[in-house]
Amino acid sequence: MANRTDFPLEVVDSSCLTDADWAEINKIKKAYETGGTKGLSRAMDELAAGDPIVAVHVLGAFFPDMVRESIRDQMAKMGITAKDLRELLEKTEAASKGGSTSKH
Repeated sequence: MANRTDFPLEVVDSSCLTDADWAEINKIKKAYETGGTKGLSRAMDELAAGDPIVAVHVLGAFFPDMVRESIRDQMAKMGITAKDLRELLEKTEAASKGGSTSKH
């Protein structure tokens, strides 16, 4: 008999999820269905320890607003702005294409 769960655990934002992300989502949902919040917490801890990037994808699928807000808050604490990230991305893309990163 499955444990009762306090809230439905449903994917809210499936954009950009990979097959690997979906596999982990299914594991997390199963852990929640069988172990309740303790099972969910244990499964998320294991995922975060093993693959923190996939853990963020999974959390972002379930709780997209919370994850975005948390990332923004941490960036602000570090003094990083969205503009800083865009500039870094542009430089990285230009460098990967073999182009110049300086503006003329």
